[in-house]
Amino acid sequence: MLPALPVLCYLLIVAVWVLDLLTPQLFIASILLNIPIALSSLALTRRLTIGLVIAAEIANALAAFLNALHDRGRFDAIALGDRALLAASFLLVGFLAIKTQGLGRSAGLSEARAEQMQRERRLRVAMERVRESLSPELVRRKTLHQSLELFSAERGLLVPNIGENGEWYYAVEESAYVENRRDALPPELRSLLAKRLDGARSLDDGDIVARFALENLGARFGALAAGTGGHGAEARLLLLRDDRPWMRDETRFLQAYFESCSNALAQAELFVQNIEQSAELARRNQLAEERSGVIRDLVYALAHDLRTPLAAADVTMRQAERGAFGALPEEYRKVLLASLESNAESQRLVDTLLTVARYESGDMTTLEESVDLLSVARAVCDELSAMAGERGVTFAATGTSICVTGDKLELRRALMNLAANAVAASPPSGTVHIRVSAEGERGRVAVEDAGYGVASEERGALFQRFGVGKRRRGSGTGLGLYVVRLIAEKHEGSVWYEPLECGSRFVIEIPQRRSQNEEERA
Repeated sequence: MLPALPVLCYLLIVAVWVLDLLTPQLFIASILLNIPIALSSLALTRRLTIGLVIAAEIANALAAFLNALHDRGRFDAIALGDRALLAASFLLVGFLAIKTQGLGRSAGLSEARAEQMQRERRLRVAMERVRESLSPELVRRKTLHQSLELFSAERGLLVPNIGENGEWYYAVEESAYVENRRDALPPELRSLLAKRLDGARSLDDGDIVARFALENLGARFGALAAGTGGHGAEARLLLLRDDRPWMRDETRFLQAYFESCSNALAQAELFVQNIEQSAELARRNQLAEERSGVIRDLVYALAHDLRTPLAAADVTMRQAERGAFGALPEEYRKVLLASLESNAESQRLVDTLLTVARYESGDMTTLEESVDLLSVARAVCDELSAMAGERGVTFAATGTSICVTGDKLELRRALMNLAANAVAASPPSGTVHIRVSAEGERGRVAVEDAGYGVASEERGALFQRFGVGKRRRGSGTGLGLYVVRLIAEKHEGSVWYEPLECGSRFVIEIPQRRSQNEEERA
């Protein structure tokens, strides 16, 4: 609303009323009271129009009464009729003025909505251009360049971090190039940018520091926005122009734009950080793989180099034990038998290390053949019967013939590890029983012993590498049960532990599958 319009309208009413008093009763000047009522439509406020209508009605009635008194108290009928028509015209003009105000407000709102939609469209286009790149450097440059076009600014500068005397960006409207400068900011400009901002603000508001900075920059009007420059730093965007001052809605729009650009910058920096982290992770994985390969090669080399002398020593000692080199004293025979057992344990350790290295490197066997689990169990029982007999342990393998598909040697190794552990864990006169059965479409082998069992707190790590198995009485490296798990999983099976009332039960389950050759023959 124009500030002087209400005063002007009421002054006109007073002037017309005075003029009406100075004229004869039949010369009705009150018709001019419609002028301020019509002018009130420019104010876009109903209160002013209603107030003017009431004032006009009062002025019209009072003027009619005073004119009649001035004419010796005689009320002219024609004059009274004209006054009544004027009173009705005041109401009509007031009604039309209010309607005009409503239409004006609607037109203003429509224009404001259209302008807001246009501004939002321009902002959306600008943000699309800012987000085209995922490079933080390009995001900063596009933020400054698009701000000049979006706000019709002649020049602008962007400071990513006001806490550092580092780089800043400068651009002019005529050029599409954004200059990356690394020289120090002028002191007055640094003081201006360092001020705490709750949002964007216009600099042509009487601030002495702002005026001094604008004069040094050769600009008349400026607007400053605050945001995040990346990594939590405070950033500032300063836009300059000479043709017109900054309006309040423009500064609000500028702050919203700069905050959106700050979010785009944060996303770009996060993207770069993720790429750097991925590259570092890939480098570390490659280094770990190289180290793992070196360790695996060392294990392979060491195991293969140990196999030959161990096998040779085993042959030589067995020949000596059988008398190939002459009769041996009884004491020496005992030492030789202990050495043979130690040598056999060393050979088992070498085989275990080779198996673990092969599985963990992915170099697993692809052999698929039909394997009778009961036959494997009996072969293991026969091989370990001598060791069981020395300990006074009864060994038996029973069940039904169950055929699975896989590597017979590896399945035998898994069952051998379980059975050897069971024998070692059994007390003298104990019993180890291998039971083979079918559970639906799976073949099951259970190894039971009457030993001391496994403590409940140790069962969770029983099949882990170097798990509690290495602490079981009579066990060795702690890799035996781990190898059993690897072999079972390779055959798409599983292994687990079940405590018994007196002893332990280790169970392997393998799916009953036919080999590819058997399927082709079928």
